[in-house]
Formats: sequence, C-alpha cells, structure tokens
Amino acid sequence: METAPKPGRAVLPKKDKLQAKKKKSRRYWEKETTPTTTGASLGPPPKKRNGELHPQRPKNTTPPTPHPKKSGISKKPQVLKKSLEWRNLEPPQILSGAQDLFPGPAPVPVEVAKFRRMGKSKMLPYSKSKTRSRLEVAEAQEEEISVKAARSELLLAEEPGFLEGEDGEDPAKILQADIMEAVDIASAAKHFDLNLRQFGPYRLSYSRTGRHLAFRRGHVAALDWVTKKLMCEIKVMEAVRDIRFLHSEALLAVSQNRWLHIYENQGIELHCLRRCECVTMLEFLPFHFLLTTASETGFLTYPDVSVGKIITALNARAGRLDVMTQNPYNAVVVHLGHSNGTVSLWSPAVKELLARILCHCAGVRAVAVDSTSTYMATSALDHQLKIFDLRGTFQPLSAWTLPQGAGHLAFSQRGLLAAGMGDMFNIWAGQGKASPRSLEQPYLTHRPSGNVHGLQFCPFEDVLGVGHSGGITSMLVPGAAEPNFDGLESNPYRSWKQRQEWEVKALLEKVPAELICLDPALAEVDVISLEQENKEWIERLGYDPEAKAPFQPKLKQKGRSSTASLVKRKRKVMDEEHWDKVWQSLEQQPQKQEKAAKPQGTRSSALDRFVS
Repeated sequence: METAPKPGRAVLPKKDKLQAKKKKSRRYWEKETTPTTTGASLGPPPKKRNGELHPQRPKNTTPPTPHPKKSGISKKPQVLKKSLEWRNLEPPQILSGAQDLFPGPAPVPVEVAKFRRMGKSKMLPYSKSKTRSRLEVAEAQEEEISVKAARSELLLAEEPGFLEGEDGEDPAKILQADIMEAVDIASAAKHFDLNLRQFGPYRLSYSRTGRHLAFRRGHVAALDWVTKKLMCEIKVMEAVRDIRFLHSEALLAVSQNRWLHIYENQGIELHCLRRCECVTMLEFLPFHFLLTTASETGFLTYPDVSVGKIITALNARAGRLDVMTQNPYNAVVVHLGHSNGTVSLWSPAVKELLARILCHCAGVRAVAVDSTSTYMATSALDHQLKIFDLRGTFQPLSAWTLPQGAGHLAFSQRGLLAAGMGDMFNIWAGQGKASPRSLEQPYLTHRPSGNVHGLQFCPFEDVLGVGHSGGITSMLVPGAAEPNFDGLESNPYRSWKQRQEWEVKALLEKVPAELICLDPALAEVDVISLEQENKEWIERLGYDPEAKAPFQPKLKQKGRSSTASLVKRKRKVMDEEHWDKVWQSLEQQPQKQEKAAKPQGTRSSALDRFVS
C-alpha cells in the first residue's frame, strides 16, 4: 500500500532524488547557472569515461554503417574529436574571477642608467664570432640585472632626511641634547663621549662597513662602537701619528714614531715595514689593496698589502707631507697639500705628478673630496675655505672666509661638509648629493670639550666621529649617510664566514695599480705611445718580428714548378702589392690637396711652416 504524502511537502521521484544528491557544490570561481529543468543545468558536458569512445547520440538517429574489415590488416578504432560547441565560449579567467588591471611585464623606471656597471662595447670589424657572442651574452645579462635593480629600488624604504627648524628656527642652534630627545632609543645610543684626557689628542678611523672604530695617541684601541665592545687596546710606548683600517676590520695599520706597523684586531703585531719610516699620513685604496703613506722626507710610498710588496715610491720634492687624501672615484691620491698653496695629483703608475692646482696664497692645511669625485674642498692659513670643480676645469666655485682657519675637512656620503676650527666645527649642506655646498649658513654647529684633531663621517650611519684633545665624540648628523647599503660589497651585519668569502672575491677582483689614472675609462688605447714602443722594440732587436715575410711560392709536382713559373708567380704577387699601395696613395691625395690649398689673395709668410 502506498501512503499518502503529508500536506506541505513536495514528493520527488527517486530519479530526481539521486540527481539532487549527485549535484556538486558550486566553486567560488564558477558562475551561477539557472536550471531550466529539474536536474539539468547549462555548462560543459560531463567527462567521458575511459571506455566511451563516441559521444552520446540522439535517440532518433540511426548508427552509421560500419566499414568492411580488410583481411590481414588491423586498424585502430577512430576516436572522434571533441565537439567544438563548448570550446572558447568565454575568455579564460583567473581563479578569483578578477581581471589583470596591469597586463604585461612591469614597467621599467627611467633611471636605469645609474644601475648599469658595464657600457655597450664596440664590435671590432675583425673580431671572432665566439668573442662577439660572449660580449652579447654579457651585455644581455647586464641589461637584465640593471632592470631588476631599477625595479627593486621601490623596495628601499629608507630615505635620507635633513634637520629642519620650526617657524624659521635656525638648525645650527639646535643642540645634540635636543636631537637625542627627538629620535628613538637606538639612534640616541649612537651619541656618546669618551673622556680620555690622559693620552690625548686623538685621531680616529672607521672601517669600510662603518661598524668598527679605531683611535690613536699614546695607545691604540679598536672597538665595535655600536655594541660598545672593546676588541683590543695596546700601548706602543711611543707617539702614534695616524691610524687606518685596511680592507676589513681584522687588520689595522698604525704609523708610529719611526716605522709603519700592521696589527691584528686582537692587538697582535703582524708586520713592521721599515722601508716606510717617519710616516705622517695614511690612506688605503680598497679596490687595489694599496696602502698609501706620506712621510716627513717628502716620499709617497705604495705598499701592496695583498702580496707584502712595495709597488713604488715617489719623491714629491715638496718637503714635509702633512696633508693627503684620496679620490674615491679614480683612486688617485689627488690631494697632497703643500706649503706654497698648491695641491698636486699623483698616481703610482706615473713617476711624475699628473697635475698641479694653485688653490691658495698660503700653505694648505686640509683637503677633502666628495664621494662623487665632483667637488674638492681646501682650506689654508689665509682662513679661506674653497670649493673646486674636479670635472676637468679645476676652477673654484665658491670661497668663504672663516673666523679661524679650518685644520680638518671631511665629506659625508650624502655630500655634507664638516670643517674643524680650533675647539669647534661646522657642517654645511647643499641642495643634494652632487650639488655644491652653501657656505653662507652652516647646517649644524658643535663645540667639543677640546681642540679638534680629527674628523670622519661614519659610513651608512648619520654619525660624525670627532677626535679632540679630550677624547672621542660621536655626534648625530641627520641626513649625512647613505641609508641603503649593498650587502654584497659593504655589509655592516656580516658574519666572520661572510667576511672570509668577501675577502676571497675581493682578491680575485683586485684592480692592478697600473690602471690608476685621472680618467678611469678603459675604452681607449694610447696609439701614439704604442707605436713609439714598437719602434723602440724594433731598434733594440735590429729587425721587425711582426713584419710580413716575403712571398715564397710553393713547389708543385708534375713539372709545374719550373724556374719560369716560380718567377711569374712572384711577379704577380709583387704587382698586386704595388697596385694596393697605388690605390691607397690615390685615396689620400685629395686630403693632402685640401690641406695644401690656400685662400687666394694672401701673401706668403715665414710663419706658414708652422701651419699644418
């Protein structure tokens, strides 16, 4: 017996119940479909099983007549292609259903050129195909790397900022105590004073990473100034004139009263260079592994710390050398200040000076060059501070008379200029990183507890280290350093293992000292000097080893190498060479005629011989 359904409930047949149970839930990327009939919905047909080779046929159609089988030949069953009625109904969409608002590759910023480290090379006409292919691959890799670096520049969140006063307040009147109250705790900890009045005055040196600090006077000390952890402290029992970190914080060069000594960061003496005596100033060229020393005797010495050999020793012929600095762009020790008011430029590859600049009417006391090698600052006994343009003109851009002569100058990574004058120092700022300084209004002013004897900006930190007669002072200078550093070049947070790997790579990429010049571009060859060297070489040997050998015909068999045939072949080659020379002279003849042509109506003069 069938029971009557309860009122208010619809009865579904068993077939519809099974279809409702088998109905799949809709995914979030699928669109809603309105069913036309119960259990039917629009959409692609269901997937076929492995056994089904043909799609479902309508009921009122007759199956096609099968083809007769051929004896002895087996034929695979033909699989019908899927019907095209469900293909390309809609454009493909993302799973979330949203369209890409920015299709295609990401746009490249305009300033890609500053990330390129290698320019496009000029293909030589007779270069090999393998060489050309290698150059093309290297240029493609360089372009890809520069584009990625330009796109990732947006991820650099740190931005440089300067100190600005409120309501027309002069920032030079802001004290360090006010700056410490406004900054965070980590930045405020970078300001400290070391009261060392027993062995003063002091000079200091920061490592390339900016993490370690070394200072000198009767004793030498090195410490991690961020964590205030002392690495070593030694007493050399004699006067120390200058101190400098080498390629890493593990080695330290100290110019003592007589000789130059190399120490480890634990205070162990490694070397004593007795050929470098009475050294007054030290500079280190990191990409060449050269330690430059200036002495009282007027000699400029270049010891190579990677091989322990002195590359060259130059006599400046200017007396005692007390003022020296390096150009970070071309590694030329361009600043040897002399007592006659000049600054001379030197290179270890040339025995004579490269240039001489007349800067002041009195003796030069301090010289500094910015990180872009665009500007040079000099100060002298005449109380003048001048800014020079180093881009080929060497002309003074601005000059300012100070109340006291500046004895120490230093440029920061962002172009700020600090000058120490007696028991105080001023800092000037410009419009940007490569803009000239505005010497009228100082940016910051500070008075330490003693006379200033050394200035240096800390790399990658808004900190200025000052060495004075009362000890060491680390003061905050907003906007002084580059906020983003290259972790593969100078990483302040690297471990000892990373430092070892970096030293190996730096030694493999070491630049020879012969490449140090005013113009570091290597794309041109000095043809004149090359031809002169070839002539001198030929004169020493007595013959030209690269000269073309005379033509000697090969011997042939079957009577084809008779005397007449050999002479005929030699004469043919000689005629070809003769006509080549004739054609070259004919091509050069119009140029000679143009040079020899003179305007009509001019009189001959004895000075015409000097006109080319």
